[in-house]
Amino acid sequence: MVEKAAGQGFTDFSFVQIASYSPDPNFNGKRLPEITMMTKKGDTAEAQAEQAIDILQRGGAQVVVHKMSEEDVERIFQQPFTMVAADGGVIDINSDASPHPRSFGNNARVLRLYAREKRLVSLEEAVRKMTSLPAQTFGLWDRGLLRPGFAADIVIFDEETISDRATFQRPKQYAEGIDYVLVSGQVVIDKGQHTGARPGRILRGRGFSSTRAST
Repeated sequence: MVEKAAGQGFTDFSFVQIASYSPDPNFNGKRLPEITMMTKKGDTAEAQAEQAIDILQRGGAQVVVHKMSEEDVERIFQQPFTMVAADGGVIDINSDASPHPRSFGNNARVLRLYAREKRLVSLEEAVRKMTSLPAQTFGLWDRGLLRPGFAADIVIFDEETISDRATFQRPKQYAEGIDYVLVSGQVVIDKGQHTGARPGRILRGRGFSSTRAST
């Protein structure tokens, strides 16, 4: 482990942050060197590797890995075929977990940072990357555009104020500047507040197999 990290340019395992570790929630949100010091294993890379093995043997943990290059993200993002999405799961805001901030601010961050502030793409192009492009890519032919007969999935936001508030230190912060959200024509967010409506449903692509999903 130490040799592999060194081969990637890291002198320790500070790039590993624990998101959720059920045996000891005190680990959540902390990086591996800090946890290793907490457990008194030491302050070397070898001690951190031993700590990681211990976590794995006790059931494992969900982690956030700080390895991405912002330069790469910006370069790839500007390509016309690049879509905007996140692999963050649905998070209980009252849980002990400390997830990646993408679970709460992914799209708002794109609109704020890459469209409004850095102007890497236009606002319209940023929205296309989140809506019609993914719908077309995955064959969801009644989604992603505002057209008669399409599902009325609509987000109304203020382009001047939309912003992500979630950080690695405080990830469970809702985005700002989103006033209304409609899902299948039903209002889910009304003046920034959730209405309690849950009209969303899972969308199955053409490659979905009920037999494979059940095994």
